[in-house]
Amino acid sequence: MILEAARPDGASAPCRHCGLPLPAGSAGPYCCAGCAAARQAIEGLGLDRFYDRFVLDPAMAPLRPATDAHVDATTYAQPAGSGRSRVHLMVDGLHCAACVWLIESTLARDPRVLRARVNMTTRRLVVEWQGGPELADALLLPVVRLGFQVAPYDPGRLADAAAETERRLLQSMAVAGFAAANVMLLSVAVWSGLVGREAGGGMGVATRDLLHWISAAIALPAIAYAGRPFFAGAWRALRAGRSSMDVPIAVGVVLAAAASLHETLHSGTHAYFDSAITLLFFLLIGRWLDQRARGRARSAAQHLMGLRARAVSLLRADGTTERRAPEQVAPGDRILVAAGERIGIDGRVARGLSDVDAALVTGESVPVAVRPGSIVHAGTINLTGPLTVVTTASGERTLLAEIVRLMETAEQGRARLVALADRVARVYAPLVHVAALATFLGWWLLLAAPLQTAMMHAVAVLIITCPCALGLAVPVVQVVAGGRLMRRGVLLKSATALERLAQVDTVVFDKTGTLTEGRPVLLADPDRLPADLDAAAGIAASSRHPLALALVAAVGRPVAAAASVVEHPGRGLSWPGPDGEWRLGSRAFCGVGETAVETDPELFLARPGRPAVRFAFRDQLRADAAVVVARLRRRGLRILLLSGDRAPAVARAAADAGIGEWQAALDPAAKVAAMADLARQGRRVLMVGDGINDAPALAAAHVSMAPAAAADISQSAADLVFQGQRLTAVADALGAARAADRRVRQNLVLAIGYNALAVPLAVAGHVTPLVAAIAMSSSSILVIANALRPAGGRRHS
Repeated sequence: MILEAARPDGASAPCRHCGLPLPAGSAGPYCCAGCAAARQAIEGLGLDRFYDRFVLDPAMAPLRPATDAHVDATTYAQPAGSGRSRVHLMVDGLHCAACVWLIESTLARDPRVLRARVNMTTRRLVVEWQGGPELADALLLPVVRLGFQVAPYDPGRLADAAAETERRLLQSMAVAGFAAANVMLLSVAVWSGLVGREAGGGMGVATRDLLHWISAAIALPAIAYAGRPFFAGAWRALRAGRSSMDVPIAVGVVLAAAASLHETLHSGTHAYFDSAITLLFFLLIGRWLDQRARGRARSAAQHLMGLRARAVSLLRADGTTERRAPEQVAPGDRILVAAGERIGIDGRVARGLSDVDAALVTGESVPVAVRPGSIVHAGTINLTGPLTVVTTASGERTLLAEIVRLMETAEQGRARLVALADRVARVYAPLVHVAALATFLGWWLLLAAPLQTAMMHAVAVLIITCPCALGLAVPVVQVVAGGRLMRRGVLLKSATALERLAQVDTVVFDKTGTLTEGRPVLLADPDRLPADLDAAAGIAASSRHPLALALVAAVGRPVAAAASVVEHPGRGLSWPGPDGEWRLGSRAFCGVGETAVETDPELFLARPGRPAVRFAFRDQLRADAAVVVARLRRRGLRILLLSGDRAPAVARAAADAGIGEWQAALDPAAKVAAMADLARQGRRVLMVGDGINDAPALAAAHVSMAPAAAADISQSAADLVFQGQRLTAVADALGAARAADRRVRQNLVLAIGYNALAVPLAVAGHVTPLVAAIAMSSSSILVIANALRPAGGRRHS
């Protein structure tokens, strides 16, 4: 009857779950895979009759999930070739890996869907299907019917939403903390009065009731306000026919508050307001820390997209220029790139000589000389001279866009790793509900106990099994270990970084800026005269080229720039000397014969009538690189060096650092492929890198680190960032992670062991809600105390 009432007039038979009309030609009884999955879960929980009576009842329409919501995804769907279509959307309402699994599995039930992936950190949903873009709304409707909201993917909106969520969690945490402190003080007075009364004195009933009413006045509004994140999450889960860790938290808090209010109204002895509000305070701390970690991980791809040029100068056939967005440029269009401007497209140089900062591709600090025929990429910077570039790719087809896709794909793999506490909670939450319900029914029906007594025992089970200690087991160790690492100059940026770092068995280093200092240094030469260095530095002082800066720095004192120096982009500098033109630059520019042997970066000083003087540069190893590599090897770790630099330079750096395995001339995709190959071998890889070209590899590794001097995007992609010039931070972080892993396991044993001991006692009626509240709080304090134990004075070798 209810289903009939929910059906529009003249419509076909309704869906058995949501009550909406079945699609034309559907055999039923469900309109989509999402409704079928939700109904199966509801029946499994034994809530089908409740759902039909209260959720599908027309009177409950304001509380019903938005099953008829308009998705409007067709507007944003795009053809993907071969008769396929793809859409990128943002999902609101994700809280844990179970949400990711539910969305992906629901979409995968549709035979037309070829791929459905949700990135937990960025909340991006990518769906690819066989068919046209017009199918997008129908394919995504099951996701909306599960209680999730979808919207166009907008990184700016995502950042704003994350900031707003953090602000609300912080407000809730502040309210819960203030209320918990005050209610706990009142509870101490009540507990002391009870003890004194048993001894023949103590607190009177009227005073106790007054303190209970004051506690209720503080706790109930605070619970209603601070518990909103958990109450909303529990309601979303239940109305979609699923469970989550929010459900037992919400049920326990509500029942504890209701039972406490009942006791207060009837002048009862025990009230448990302190337990409910303290539980919320501890759990809000963990959720706020998790939200902060997700926000930092989420910013990586957004920051990388910030490297795109906002506009480019299109050269028309008549010689005039027009400013256009890079996405509006077509292959074959000619683009003018001024000196100092960021290149907005991929292309081939048609005219001009210059130096390009190509760290995006090579990761090298030394700019690349480009000339007609050279390939340039979006996101790189033209340094010294104007260029005319013929477009080969723009928008989403550029190398920069490809790097973003590599990062998101790598982060997707990482986001599917869930914390152990969340995995346990999938089974834990239903068991808690069943145990509490069985306790209530057993005492009330089988043992004929009064209803209030049965309720008190059930509340005691819910309170004593509330996953406070379980929820704190991981985050509290992260906070303590993160603080200790911060004092050593290491910053944690991912919620699961320590857990993954403790599993590492392979360390992969980048060369430039990671294993080395990342800046060219002039090599000593006994045949070179000091006067030659002074003369070359005077000419070099007029240039901002990295090799010129290194030459000036080698003098060790202020250098006066020579007058009338002319810079020849991509070649070098010239100066009208007293005996003719002096040149400082490349071999060809200075008239020095080419060599078939690859050499270090070099400059030559050519003067009339005198032999050219060579200045060679090298990126030096960090001072402790060899020591750290030996230290890591003693721990049984496999060490590799992957670099985009030339093979001779990489081989020399590997030999100096004591690394036997190395690869050279790797682009970003090749580094990601190397990470994937190591993963297929069963290796847990720590990637340490600093270049923009390292960002996809950092995201693809099991865990990653970057120095604080690294390119901003690499720091965003990395799970840890270390300060200073010493690589010792890498070994310190590995040692701290293994120590933290032991603490996490100890805390999980404490939390689970506590429940294994306490739950049977509570079910048997030997634990009152008051004792349950004390035990629950004690288990949390014990977990925190274990995390705060000193790490010990032994340094990890």
